[in-house]
Parts: sequence; structure tokens; C-alpha cells
Amino acid sequence: MKRYEKQILIEEIGKEGQKKLMEGNVTIIGCGALGSNVANLLARAGVGKIRIVDRDFVELDNLHRHALFDEDDAKNMMPKAIAAKEKLQKVNSDVEIEAIVADVNASNVEKIIEGADIVIDALDNMETRFLINDACIKHNVPWIHGAVIATEGFTMNILPGKTACLRCLLPSPPPPASLPTCDTAGVMGGVVSVVASLEATEAIKFFVGEGMRKEAVHVDVWKGTWLPIKVERRKECVACGKRKFEFLAGKETEVAVLCGRNAVQVRPRKKAMIEFDEVAKRLKNVAEDVIATDYILRFKAEGKEFVVFEDGRAIIKGVADIAKAKTLYAKYLGL
Repeated sequence: MKRYEKQILIEEIGKEGQKKLMEGNVTIIGCGALGSNVANLLARAGVGKIRIVDRDFVELDNLHRHALFDEDDAKNMMPKAIAAKEKLQKVNSDVEIEAIVADVNASNVEKIIEGADIVIDALDNMETRFLINDACIKHNVPWIHGAVIATEGFTMNILPGKTACLRCLLPSPPPPASLPTCDTAGVMGGVVSVVASLEATEAIKFFVGEGMRKEAVHVDVWKGTWLPIKVERRKECVACGKRKFEFLAGKETEVAVLCGRNAVQVRPRKKAMIEFDEVAKRLKNVAEDVIATDYILRFKAEGKEFVVFEDGRAIIKGVADIAKAKTLYAKYLGL
């Protein structure tokens, strides 16, 4: 317990609270700006089991707001979940950390949250958040929603059967192009730290048995404003009221434009575990800079950069058009 002496001194935590933290099990979905900060805080606090799920890899322009990563991670294009695990195991070897490199979708989200006492949303897209809402409401798993853009942040605790859920707040996902993105508005490291701290603190309160905050919170670190928002639970809510889980039952999206990346992710229609070395051989005469590592296959073709993961997913950089991305994927990977 010596590691946690200063934390144990906090009246609301104490020795019993620390023991509860060490028995806790959290799943963090997304390990970018918010997720890396939250994972760092919870690992240092001593949460016993941390599952980190992310589909992406580290890039240089992540580093101003991604707390765990460094230039070597970006140079080696390390998957964020793997890089986070490696860093956090050096921070706290007593914590069990599981890294999953995967795109969260309707076919795997229920497995991903299985066993978690609480789930933390550290995502950058609304579709997956609605999917998490469905899965957590269905399985009665509390989750914490968090989001940041520019200098603003928002967070909300969702306790199934007790509080409003995401669809009480937003009955449907906002229309495409209706919200600002990292590409258009940017994101400041300071607001990431604030929202991540709020999410991590609420998770700690959950584990030690303290009452979690009832109101959602909007914060603007540039303006220095803090606005509590009361979100009422709606009886007619499709998810928590009628228990219809439309996103769990919905058709999976094969492609997704990635926030702030000028890139498109393409997922194969059929699951495929690919052999990087074999694919690299086939690409040798038609692509440039072909590199295979333990985690990814990278190559360039037609002025675009491809990063392929073991499950067949590919992130194609330098393209924003979905149809073009699918054409390139079929041409060079054919999965």
C-alpha cells in the first residue's frame, strides 16, 4: 500500500477504498487523447484490471494531447493500445492491463465490455458511442461518456436504470457534417486533461462506493466556464425506456472517415487474419516502402499510405472519399 499512501490519506478513499480500487475492472474504449490520459490516471490510482481497446496507431500530431506516447511510438507506428500497455506496465506492474487492437462494432462490443465493472468512453465518433450505450444498457453496465473538441469538453455518467442514457440526451446521432471535427476545429491538450480527469475521478468514486455526479458537465477551458447540465431520463427513450437496442442490431459500417486524419478506415466484409509477410511479398512490385512489423503492415501506393492490421482492417491516409478508399482497398488488398 506504500505506493498509494497519499491517495489513502484522502478521507473519501482510505484503505478500504484503495482495496476496492485494486479489485476493480474497467474497460476504456478509445486510447487517443482522452483514453491515454484516463488509462494513465487509473493505472497510477491502482485500479486492478484495465482493458484498453483502440483501432488506431500513434502519429506525430497525436503527441500534443496523448499523454502516454512519445516520438518513438509515432516513428514505429505502434498501435495505441499496445503502446499504452507497455508504458503503463512500467508505471504500475501490479495492475493487470489487457490491450485489444480492434475496431469496436456490433459484432464485438458485448464481448469487449464483458466482465467490466464500468466502461469509459474515450472515443471520437458518435456512432460507436450509441453502440456502447446499447450494450451497456442491455447488460446493466455503468459507463462514462466523454468528448472534447477545440477548447470545450463534455462528460456524463450513465447508470442503467438510475440515470438518463445517451439516447435520452440525443435520441439519434447528429446528421453527418453537422458537428465540428478535429479537422475543422482542432483540440487543445488542456481540455483533454480536464475531461479525462473528470472521467477518471468519477470512475474512482464508483469503485470506492462514493456517489457519482448526477449532472452532465460542459467545460470550456479557454473561457474558464463550467456548466452543470441536468439530463432527464425519458420514459419513451428507445434504449433505456423501451429497451430496443437498434445499434446492436444494426448493420455494421464497413468504412469510416477518421476525425482529424484525412484518412478512411476500411473493414473487410468477412473476418480475416492476414499474414503480413505473405501480403508484403505480393505488394513488393506494385507498392513502395513496404514494411511489416509484429502489429501492422505499412506501404504506399498511388500517393496514399496504407496501414493494415492483423484483422484485415486498413487505414488509408491521404483520402477522404469513401468510394475511393474502398476501391484502393480492393485493388491492393482484395480481402
